[in-house]
Amino acid sequence: MKKIIKYLLTTTIILLTATGAQARDQIRIIGSSTVYPFATVVAEKFGISTKFKTPVVESTGSGGGLKIFCQGIGPRYVDITNASRRIKGKEIKKCAENKITDITEVKIGYDGIVIANSKNSQQMKIDRKHIWLALGKNVMIDGKIIINPHKTWKDIDPSLPDQKIEVLGPPPTSGTRDAFAELALEEGCKKILSIKNIKKTDKKAFKHLCRTVREDGAYIEAGENDNLIISKLEENPKAFGVFGYSFLDQNKDKLQGSIVEGSPPTFENISSGKYPVSRSLYFYIKNAHVGKIPGISEYITEFTSEKSFGTGGYLQEKGLIPSPDMERTKIRANALDLSLAWLADFN
Repeated sequence: MKKIIKYLLTTTIILLTATGAQARDQIRIIGSSTVYPFATVVAEKFGISTKFKTPVVESTGSGGGLKIFCQGIGPRYVDITNASRRIKGKEIKKCAENKITDITEVKIGYDGIVIANSKNSQQMKIDRKHIWLALGKNVMIDGKIIINPHKTWKDIDPSLPDQKIEVLGPPPTSGTRDAFAELALEEGCKKILSIKNIKKTDKKAFKHLCRTVREDGAYIEAGENDNLIISKLEENPKAFGVFGYSFLDQNKDKLQGSIVEGSPPTFENISSGKYPVSRSLYFYIKNAHVGKIPGISEYITEFTSEKSFGTGGYLQEKGLIPSPDMERTKIRANALDLSLAWLADFN
């Protein structure tokens, strides 16, 4: 009897181990709320047109997605993470700590970050300096750094509306928030010469001053769900929202983007670089999972095909700004080769 019990226990352990080691038969993708709609439509078309299951795509924000992506290798960990900003050096190191060293970066195209409001209100014309003076936690006035005293847009500039500063936007885990802080807040902050000089002597203090968002209610963290921000703008025509251009494009019957430094957020202005608050979008592949989780190579092929992320492709119809032709050719080749060459930028 003891031998039988021992045999059954041993067999059970082997079976459980084998079951745990089995690879999934469905791709798991996590990350950016901005890239989420693009990844979702690719996943749906991939599921319909191939023998593979439709990938599971979740929206957690770029920072949250990369954190999960870097947790480990194996079927219980995600395969791909979407990001509306480039991965950071510290995130690459975190991945390496968990033996994730072979990662392929795929730039899928471009997007603009808009400051939008209801079409039932006045369309605003602003400068990035105005954006920082409205949303920076601390600002410089008369040569002194003080807690932001501005209550209305008109407090910043007489040409702006005489209405309360109320901006709904993403939390710190969002790639949109990171990009907005860098491209809008910091660039606006640098327009003040005395602050720009701080960068020469104390880069850390400069970055903290220019990128820290106020916490007194003028900026409202609305989570990773951009559609929630859009619904709130419909309810409150005097509020503004910060999100990716694709969401504005899909809701252009209800919303309008602010004109930033003379440039409205249009497809043409973003693709040409004329619109000043624009950024690249990415996804990252865990190379160790390719060949282990069925369909990853084929998913990459679908996403980087001309019918998908090319000019006139179905992702452009969803609001993605395609990369130039030659750049797309290079991106596709590197993605399909699972190239690691891009990591040299972080050495």
